[in-house]
Parts: sequence; C-alpha cells; structure tokens
Amino acid sequence: MNHLILVPILLPFLTALLIMLPPIHYSAQRRRWLSMISTALLLVVSVVLLFTIKQQGLTFYALGNWQPPFGIIMVADLVSCIMLCLTAFLALGAISYGSAGEDEKGSFFHPLFQFQLMGINGAFLTGDLFNLFVFFEVLLIASYALLIHAGGKNKTRAAVHYVVLNLTGSAVFLLALAILYGTLGTLNIADMALKVTQLPDDNLMLVKAGALMLLIVFALKAAILPLQFWLPATYASASAPVAALFAVMTKI
Repeated sequence: MNHLILVPILLPFLTALLIMLPPIHYSAQRRRWLSMISTALLLVVSVVLLFTIKQQGLTFYALGNWQPPFGIIMVADLVSCIMLCLTAFLALGAISYGSAGEDEKGSFFHPLFQFQLMGINGAFLTGDLFNLFVFFEVLLIASYALLIHAGGKNKTRAAVHYVVLNLTGSAVFLLALAILYGTLGTLNIADMALKVTQLPDDNLMLVKAGALMLLIVFALKAAILPLQFWLPATYASASAPVAALFAVMTKI
C-alpha cells in the first residue's frame, strides 16, 4: 500500500506525457477525455490514500529503498491527504469547465495542467526541503505557461510580473537551502528537527536566518500580507480553470 503514495505524482506526469504524444495530441477530444479520466482517477486514489492513512497513521515511502535521511522520502499524513483530495476535486471541476472550450485556445493546456498537478501533489507529499524546491519549480514553470494561455497584452504583463517575483523567491529559497544544508548537513525535514536541537548558539543563528528566508519565500508564494501585491493582477488575468488551480497552489 506504501506505493500508493507515488500515484498522485506519477499519474499526472504520465498523463501529461501521453497527451503530448500522437495521436492523442492531435485530437482535442482525446486530450480532454484522457485529462478528465486521469484527474477523476487521481481523486479516487487520493480518497483511498486518505482513508488508508486515517486507519494506519503517518506513512512514508523511501525511493529506491534509500532510508532517511539519505534518500528521497515521500510522507503521507492526514493533512497532506486532505489537501490531495481537495486539489483533485478542484482540478476535476476545472478540467470539466476548461473542456467546454477554454482549452481550445492552446493545444498544451491539458499537459501543462497535469504538470502543475504533479508539482502541487509532490509539494504536499515530499519529506525534504530540496524536493519541495524541485516540486515548486515544476508547478511554477507550468503555471507560467498556463497564465499566458490564449495570449493577450494583459496576460503577458501579469505573467512577466508573476515570473520575476517567483524567480526572485526561488533564488532566495535556494540560498536558504544552502545555508540550512551547510549548517545541519541535511535537508530531510524530520532529521533537521532532530539536529537543530543539538546545535551550538553560533550555528543556531544561521538556522534562524535560513528559516526566516524560507518564511519570506512561503509568504510571497502564498500571497500573505504584505506580500500579496502580485495576486490581484494574476488572478484577474488567468482563465477560470487556471485561477482555480492557482487558488490551491497558494495554499502549499
């Protein structure tokens, strides 16, 4: 059952790849149906995972059987599973709405949508900060393209503003990870919690600086006051299904 943790990440990824391959890519109807079926299946898997975690408690999956803190760890708890269900439910509604005609404005709407789902789900499930950074970049790159879906001057202006701010946030995020890894020797979240209690005061100040930088990055990405200035123009410029997924993205 532990392998089920990977499905919310792998399913959108494989779906996006399939949609970009012929003959599916050349048929709007096939793109729509595959995207909707995949997202519906994602919702089912998320609900099953939620009930499994509710019965068994927190579960982690070590990729390649490399145990923490050395390997890539995926962690499923009650909160992350609830967010997976919420994301899949909203995504299914957004895909259904977009399939009514919004997706016709660009042939890459559905694969980009699935890649963004992959990034969001991965961010909910990852157990270390570096992979959180990686999944953030996956969902952000997809969101850049989705924001300018169908083009237009207003969308392009909002997208440039959005991209510049998020690239700045990503640079600060990476710098914070370098500080934390240089101080603690790990980016596994659970391992960091153990090691930070054993640090001398001098190193503790570095950890606090790294944590403060992460707080600023997360506040920017979540559009928390006073860093919410990018949100109104972005939401106003995005299409309805894209804005729905953006609403989930800011909760990460």
